[in-house]
Amino acid sequence: MSVRLDHGGDVLDELHEINVTPFIDVMLVLLIIFMVAAPLATVDIAVDLPSSTAKPQERPDMPVFLSVKSDLSLAIGDEMVARAGLSDALIRTTKGDKDTRIFVRGDRTVPYGEVMEVMNLLRGAGFLKVALVGLDKAQQQ
Repeated sequence: MSVRLDHGGDVLDELHEINVTPFIDVMLVLLIIFMVAAPLATVDIAVDLPSSTAKPQERPDMPVFLSVKSDLSLAIGDEMVARAGLSDALIRTTKGDKDTRIFVRGDRTVPYGEVMEVMNLLRGAGFLKVALVGLDKAQQQ
């Protein structure tokens, strides 16, 4: 085997080709990573959310509790409220202050969609500060 070291001159010719093989290799590796990771990103697990281990936050002096009972009726504090009159009742209770945090308490048997519907009613009434209330897991034991 022989090697020619003299290329016949001092001028180097430019190479006008792009080597795409490393690019294709990187793209195939990324494709495999995403194909493996995509099914892991979905959640198909039934959950039971009412209890929480979160550290309890400080409550205001006069908290406003909106309860969603098991029969889907609503109550602000101890006063029963119709869904149609929820906005007016909240404005009366908070004296028109829409920055008041509303604490939503949902019964364990209430479907998640119903709690979301109540939260949509709150947002429609202009009350954007909403907190969900759950039982402290330490108290249940």
